[in-house]
Amino acid sequence: MTKNELKDCHERIKPHIHRTPVLTSTLLNEISGATIFFKCENFQRMGAFKMRGAVSAISRLSENQKSKGVVTHSSGNFAQALSLAAQSLGIKSYIVMPTTAPQVKKDAVIGYGGEIVECSPTLEERERVANKIQEEKGATFLHPSNDLNVILGQGTAAIELLEDHPDVEYIFTPVGGGGLIAGTALAANFYGHDCKVIGGEPFEVDDAYRSLQSGKIEHNTTIDTIADGLKTELGDVNFPIIQKYVSDIIRVEEDEIISAMRLIWERMKIIIEPSCAVPLAALLREKERFKRKKIGIILSGGNVDLNNLPF
Repeated sequence: MTKNELKDCHERIKPHIHRTPVLTSTLLNEISGATIFFKCENFQRMGAFKMRGAVSAISRLSENQKSKGVVTHSSGNFAQALSLAAQSLGIKSYIVMPTTAPQVKKDAVIGYGGEIVECSPTLEERERVANKIQEEKGATFLHPSNDLNVILGQGTAAIELLEDHPDVEYIFTPVGGGGLIAGTALAANFYGHDCKVIGGEPFEVDDAYRSLQSGKIEHNTTIDTIADGLKTELGDVNFPIIQKYVSDIIRVEEDEIISAMRLIWERMKIIIEPSCAVPLAALLREKERFKRKKIGIILSGGNVDLNNLPF
């Protein structure tokens, strides 16, 4: 990985993404004891950072590959991101979604021009159906988080944050499949000034925390968390990057996630999804450690089901 690869990726995707704002909150600074800069990817196209990685991955395909379309399996934000990115770049997308995926997310995929193929809600079935579409349609499979071009795309949010605030000492992100934190860690390494990256992860799905402890990819036996975007696990492409460049992962309780989510809704007047609140919850859990530090937080997305709020 080189700084040039990240820079080239950022230039390539700029026409298709928003440069999202960085917001601050005097009250949240007082509560945390730190100075926080929130990179608001909840204002990104389709409402989450995943638009960056989707555009990055599609833009690297050959003309022949583009002519046959792309396929992924996702129940949430990457499904929407790939649909919109494909539509923006004029190619076909097939989205394998479990029958249990929220209707609001299915409607969004259809609205962005994606063709949904439903399957049973198991990873094995999602992969089987995606493989079948690859064989039948010749479509290129793009993984939501374990693809180098996706990872580079996700890292561009941190590049923009560091361009705006070069003296940030830490960047916090949520950890699910590992694409965002891996990309952020690369960006911090190449663009930051001794900037460390910290992950936030629910205790209920702490596979990344355990993976860093054991040195190998660990799995979850339960996925009982409100942070539905963080139920996925690390992959063999992003894990080595995380091992090398991520300083720490802080685990948080479910009530801490809900409390952090509510704080942002109430105090900053912006909509974020539960997964997005996890890094703030992690900072508040260990605030003594980060007192008087300059902290960047990637607010990963705002695609929340308004009929199913935790408060």
